[in-house]
Amino acid sequence: MTDDPWSWDETLFAGTAAHYTRGRLPYAPGLAEALAEALGLDGRGRLLDVGCGPGTLALGLAHLFGEVVGVDPDAGMIAEARRAGAAEPKATWVRARAEELPSGLGTFTLATFGQSFHWMDRDLVAATVRRVLRPGGALAHVSDLKGEPRPTEGLPHPPVPYAAIGELVRHYLGPVRRAGQGLLPHGTPGDEAAVLARAGFTGPQRIVVPGGRPLERTADEAVAGVFALSSSAPHLFAERRPAFESDLRGVLARTSPPGLFSERQPSSEVFIWRTAEER
Repeated sequence: MTDDPWSWDETLFAGTAAHYTRGRLPYAPGLAEALAEALGLDGRGRLLDVGCGPGTLALGLAHLFGEVVGVDPDAGMIAEARRAGAAEPKATWVRARAEELPSGLGTFTLATFGQSFHWMDRDLVAATVRRVLRPGGALAHVSDLKGEPRPTEGLPHPPVPYAAIGELVRHYLGPVRRAGQGLLPHGTPGDEAAVLARAGFTGPQRIVVPGGRPLERTADEAVAGVFALSSSAPHLFAERRPAFESDLRGVLARTSPPGLFSERQPSSEVFIWRTAEER
C-alpha cells in the first residue's frame, strides 16, 4: 500500500506491448470454465475488459459472450489487441482510460480486470463500471496467485534467474521501483474490498484455478518478460537499453547456456463481486 501522490501517465506501459504476449506467463488453464460455472455464462451477454492490454484475457473469454469490448489507454496495447483479435468478430477495442469510459458502449454482463485495477483511480473506476453493468452483473478481478510456491525441482531446464534479473534492473534504474514518470517506493494501493464495497458491490466470491504445469521458456521470452513490466519498460533505460539487454542476456546465458528455462505456471486467483441487485 502507498499514500504517495502517484497517478497513471501515458508512459506507464510505453513500449511494453510488443513484449507482453510473449513475455507474460499465461493464465491457468480452466480459467474460462471456472468463470462460466460461477457466473452462468452461456455464449450470450457482453464482456467489458478494463485495462485489456493486448487482449489476452478478453480473447480467452470471448467464446463465453456474444460481444467483447476491450478498453486500454495505451495505444500500443490496443494495436496489439487488434492484431491478436483480428480473427475474432465479437471483439471491439477502444483506446480510453477506465476513468473516462466513452458514452455509447452500452451495458455489460461482466467487467473483468486482469491485474489492472491497481493502476487506476479505483473509487472512480469502480463507480463508473458499476453504472455500466446490467442488473445482476458482476465484476471479476483476475490475477496470478501471489505467494504461491512454484517449485522447479525435477524440471528439465534451470529456472529463470528472477533474483539476478531484479538486481540487474536495480543496478540500471535505481533501488526504487519505477512507474512511468514516477516512483513507487511502497508499491500500489491495496484494500480493494473496501473500494468495491463503497461502489455498491457485494462479495467477493474467491476462486483459485490451479496452475502448476511445466512451462518451457526461451531466453528471448525471458527478455520479453522483463520488458513487459512497467517497472522495467524499455523506455526507462533510454540510451542504456542496449547495454542493459546485453547484460541481461549475459545473466541468462550464464544460467542456461542453451538458452532454455523451466518454470511452473502460476495458479490464477479470481475475486467475483456482484451488483447489489443480487443481495
